[in-house]
Parts: sequence; C-alpha cells; structure tokens
Amino acid sequence: MKKNKVYLTLQNGKVFQGFRFGAEGDTVGELVFTTGMTGYIETLTDPSYYGQIVTQTFPLIGNYGIIPEDFESEKPWVSAYVVREKCEIPSNFRCRETLDEYLKKAGVIGVCGIDTRELTKIVRETGVMNACISSKPLKDTEELKKYRIKNAVPTVTCQSVKEYGDKASARFKVAVWDFGCKNNIIRELLKRDCYVLQVPAFYTAEQILALDPDGIMLTNGPGDPEDNPELIAELKKLAGKKPIFGICLGHQLFALAMGGKTAKMKYGHRGANQPVKRLATGRVYISSQNHGYEVLSSTVKNGRISFINVNDNTCEGVSYDEIDAFTVQFHPEACSGPHDVNLLFDKFMTNMQKEKSHA
Repeated sequence: MKKNKVYLTLQNGKVFQGFRFGAEGDTVGELVFTTGMTGYIETLTDPSYYGQIVTQTFPLIGNYGIIPEDFESEKPWVSAYVVREKCEIPSNFRCRETLDEYLKKAGVIGVCGIDTRELTKIVRETGVMNACISSKPLKDTEELKKYRIKNAVPTVTCQSVKEYGDKASARFKVAVWDFGCKNNIIRELLKRDCYVLQVPAFYTAEQILALDPDGIMLTNGPGDPEDNPELIAELKKLAGKKPIFGICLGHQLFALAMGGKTAKMKYGHRGANQPVKRLATGRVYISSQNHGYEVLSSTVKNGRISFINVNDNTCEGVSYDEIDAFTVQFHPEACSGPHDVNLLFDKFMTNMQKEKSHA
C-alpha cells in the first residue's frame, strides 16, 4: 500500500516528516502528548482534547482496534492524532474496526512514522506549542503562533437534557453539568444507583436547582477555564445550595468561582500514571489525568487543598467543607487508568445522603 508523506510543523519551525492515515486534509492545533500505554480509544473520544493534536508516547497504537463500548463520547474530539506506529491488524474479540478506518469515517487526520520520543522531548523542554499538519512543510509560522482554542465548552457540551437510570428506584438524583462530560462519569454514578440528568453548559444555576437534584457534578472539559465567565458567575450562585463534586475543568471553574486563580502549565499532565498525595492521610494514589491548566495553590480561597501532585506539588484537589463541596483535578472515574481514587464517588454519595437526612 502506498504511503502518503505528510509534515508536522511546530511553531518553533521544527519539521517532522511522517505518513498519513485516517482522513485526508490539513489541520492546526495545540500539540500535546499523553503517556498512557493503553486507553487510546478513551483518549480519542475524550472531549477535553478538543482543539488539540495529540501525540501518544507509547510506540504502538491500535493493537486492539476500535471498541465502541469504550467510547467516552459519541465521536473523537482531537484535531489530529500522532503515533510512532499504527497497528494494521488489531486483535481483540470486541474490535469492530481498525484505528485507520475509524479516523477516516470520523474525519480525523492521523500521522504515523514520526519519532514521537523526540517530539515529546521538545514539548517537555519547550512547553506546549501549536502545530500544523500539511502536505508540505509550513515555511512561515507567524500565523500558526496565533492559533488559540476557542468556544471549547459550548462546542462539546450536550444541547439538551439527557436522562439516565431509573428515576423511581434511584437512591439519588444527580445533575451532571456537562462541560465536556466523559461517559464513565455517568457510568460511575449509575453503578451507585443514581438517576442522572446531564444538563448543557448553558444552563443557569436557577434551571439546575429547579430540577431539585440531591447533588451536582461538575465535569471535565476542554480549554482555558477563564474563557467561561458566564459559567463562573452561575457557579457562584450554586455554592452552598447542594452537595457539589467537581472533576478536572469542574475543579478549575469552581476554584475561580470561589475567588482562586488558574494558570497554564508548561506541558500539563496527561496519562494514567500520575501520583497524587492526600494531605489528610499522607497516602499516595495513582491517578489518570488530562489537563493543561492548574489551580494555583497560593490563591485557593474558602477551602483547603486536599490533594497535591507528588511530581510537581501542584494542586490536585480542594475541599470546601463549609459549603459541602469538593473538587479534584485528576479523573477518579479512571477510564482508562487506575481505580485508586474511585472512592471519591462514594464520598459524593455520603455527602448527598447527609444532605437528604437533614432535609
């Protein structure tokens, strides 16, 4: 089979030559890397990767094909996908198609044959940067440097309320405020006998409270948290009204609503092997993460830092005990990834039960 050459041009002028797979065409995005050895299906379909060209550090991708049951949303959100080597003949009893076939149908550009180790080292040393995938090397990178992910949350959120679970027999009713929700958040709530209402990001605090939920989940999502002033304003109105559990972007948005600040990281945390320490006990958990922004520890207000990253001491969680809310930067739904911090969903159940008992 003929291989079509393609070029990955970084905003610093560095050019990598590779080969096309998936969809045809050119694209621009923010270049990031993820270190997961498995979980490429979940990576592709995670809405938090909207607007990004994702590089897998693991050298062989696609060996178990595409398995729809493992999707984190209905489609891939990456701008493009870069791998060292793609597997042509996957082997898994649940496999429905190859990685190449899936990306073709979804309209996502793939690039293989690139030295992803060198590419990752550049991003680690220089920081996240923009990149372009094209049939010819990009000679002038000035316009490329101006690229910025925009309208991220409005693009990936659901457009109407979605219901999950048995309303009549459920223990709790949970409003999941969808900023780019991963399916496994819904799955974890359903495992715990919740009736789930997934609501769009453009809903107001008043609309969410009108649903009379027992608790509110703030989900993951893409982009710069500070790009969402309307959401932050609505979150301020929800504080203290119902038990709240925030994950990833939800963690960042709630910190901003409480008076804290966020900042862009050099290259972020993306992978399934990030150690986080629970400050109350000193215990370390291995977590799955995908974020390029952090809550600045020194700015946390009206709460206490509950988790930190063992590698760089960045804030990984905040507890707001007086208003029955807690948030974490990592992904306790852990798909794919370790299940160490899955217990936080149980904590959320406990908080909702206490609230119901006092009502």
